[in-house]
Amino acid sequence: MLTSIPLYKGDRLQYVLTWCRDLTNFSQLCDDLQSAIEKNKLISEELEFYRKMTTSQNMIGKCPQMIALMKTVEYVAGTDATVLITGESGVGKEVLTNEIYQRSGRKGKPFIRVNCASIPESLMESELFGYERGAFTGAVKSKKGLFELADGGTVFLDEIGELPLAMQAKLLTFLDDKKFKRVGGLNDIAVDVRVLAATNRDLEKEVAEKRFREDLFYRLNVIQIEIPPLRQRREDIKDLCAYYLDYYNKKFSRSIHGVEPSFMEELMAYEWKGNVREL
Repeated sequence: MLTSIPLYKGDRLQYVLTWCRDLTNFSQLCDDLQSAIEKNKLISEELEFYRKMTTSQNMIGKCPQMIALMKTVEYVAGTDATVLITGESGVGKEVLTNEIYQRSGRKGKPFIRVNCASIPESLMESELFGYERGAFTGAVKSKKGLFELADGGTVFLDEIGELPLAMQAKLLTFLDDKKFKRVGGLNDIAVDVRVLAATNRDLEKEVAEKRFREDLFYRLNVIQIEIPPLRQRREDIKDLCAYYLDYYNKKFSRSIHGVEPSFMEELMAYEWKGNVREL
């Protein structure tokens, strides 16, 4: 940075006094600080995610479907295989993802959740892969993407069925090579990331109707875990009620000890279109 002051004698310019400062280190410190702020924000969100999972939710169920499901979770957790979790809204896909992460060898390493439905299409690539300084108007400094920040850990792509087709191609390339280029970048960046994905859409139907890439579907669908809707495992409703009664008793300092038998009959007969979230 140059700062210059003209020095006059009368009306005539005599000298220009100039200070020259090398801001390379200062600029790098600013970039490092911004990166640390962004990472701290992600860590805070991650801690809040874990707190909700560990204090209020677990995979609860003793029906045959849930027992078989948890055996699958125990098996896949110890691998780095990509897992596609399917099921209706409210069945507990996030909870199951947390179970896989907690049982995996990547526990304690970064765990980043990406809601594909909440990121605008125009920002999706830069959010996932980052960008270089000058890549577009307003890119005054480089920024790491979520995959880069999750290096060594796990990325959970929630609502994967909402991913735009253009981004599906870029995600497929990343899953094949585990390398990517930042927006505006020339160099490949390699990361070690496990990918978990979830959707409440029928992706096979989406593939047939050309709204989801077939090659990406098979790349994500290495292991598929389908969580049954609550109406197909009604025997778990009593255990779920007991769990949530205990949780809310502690949270609100109450002492409600059970559900009236007549009301339990109504709960058992209800369709629960919103599944466990509705319950």
